[in-house]
Amino acid sequence: MYLSVVRKECESPKVHNMPITLNGETCYRTAEACQIAGIGKNTFFRWVRKGLFADLEHRDRRGWRLFTKYELDRLRADVNRVENKER
Repeated sequence: MYLSVVRKECESPKVHNMPITLNGETCYRTAEACQIAGIGKNTFFRWVRKGLFADLEHRDRRGWRLFTKYELDRLRADVNRVENKER
């Protein structure tokens, strides 16, 4: 019985939104921000390598990125941006 309970917890793919507060501002970790914006973490990290999000300034004690509301809005805007390519 114990094994089945542990297995069910491990199989859950959901990211639990647990924003943190930093200097009175709500911040989200990368997985949470990506889930809210509707992209995968791999896509986000590819954008970081291209320099689109090199200026995120908040990090937790482990060095992981933290997204403020403003940065989350920027991420959402990039997700929804449509580029017009001329032929």
